[in-house]
Amino acid sequence: MAGSQQRQQLLFLYLGNSNLEAAVVGWSFYDGTGKKKFEAAGEAQEPPYKSVLDAMLDGWRVLQVPTLRAPQVGREYQVDYLDFEFVLEKLEAIDG
Repeated sequence: MAGSQQRQQLLFLYLGNSNLEAAVVGWSFYDGTGKKKFEAAGEAQEPPYKSVLDAMLDGWRVLQVPTLRAPQVGREYQVDYLDFEFVLEKLEAIDG
């Protein structure tokens, strides 16, 4: 397309474990095209996808997978950051 530019959309999906088919427990969406508003867990009842694999089947590319760490004995019930963060991107055309 002549005069068309691409902008990046980023989707952060947090899973219950490292399996790409595991359920999404949290998410954030950022749209570099300006067409959609920011979205995150807590703003909607359902995540945009049920798993990372579902997002991949819809054209999202995985940019980052979580670093797996051994469980820390004694910290099983402490609140902390979500361990299984996947970063995905999609490039969308905008009129330029």
